[in-house]
Amino acid sequence: MAPVPEPELVQEQVQEEIKNVIQDLLQIMAQVSNYDTAGRPTRDALVSDIQSLDQSLQAVHRTATAMQQSSSSVPPGEIIGPGDVGIPETLIHYVENGRNPDIYTREFVELVRRMNQLARGKLGAFAAFGDVLAHEMEAALPELREDVRLVVEATGGGGTGGEVNSRPAETGTATPGQ
Repeated sequence: MAPVPEPELVQEQVQEEIKNVIQDLLQIMAQVSNYDTAGRPTRDALVSDIQSLDQSLQAVHRTATAMQQSSSSVPPGEIIGPGDVGIPETLIHYVENGRNPDIYTREFVELVRRMNQLARGKLGAFAAFGDVLAHEMEAALPELREDVRLVVEATGGGGTGGEVNSRPAETGTATPGQ
C-alpha cells in the first residue's frame, strides 16, 4: 500500500493544480479574444492551450481520485468537503432535489434547540430530585445532615443543604394592594 501523504501537502498540491487550471483558462480566454480566423499561428496556440488545460484537469482528477481512495476513514453517509469536513448525505440529497439549504439548516437548528430544551428539562428535573432527596434524607437521618450538605455542594446541587423551599422566594415585585 502506498504511503498516505500529509493532508497539508495534498492541499498545497491541489491548490497548485487548480491555479494551473485557472491559468490555462485565462490563456485560452486571451487566445480566443485575439483569434484570427485567417492566421494559422493563433489556431496552433489555441490548440496548445486547450491541450494544456486538458492535462491540468487530468492532474486535478488524479489527485482527487487518490484523495478519495486514501480517505477510507470517512464514515458511511458522509462526503468529504472543504477542509475534510463531513457533509451529511441528507443535505446533499436535499440540495440535489432543488430545496434551499438554508431551510435545511433552519430545520436542523430547530431540532437541536428542541433536543437541548428536552435535555435541559431532564437536567432540571434531576437537580430538583437531588434537592428533594437531600431534604428527605436530612429529615429521616438527622445525624447525616452535614454529610448530605457536603454531597449536595460537591455535586453542584442546590447548595441549601437539602432545605428545599425552606425560604420564600424573593421576586422583588410588589403584590397588588401594597
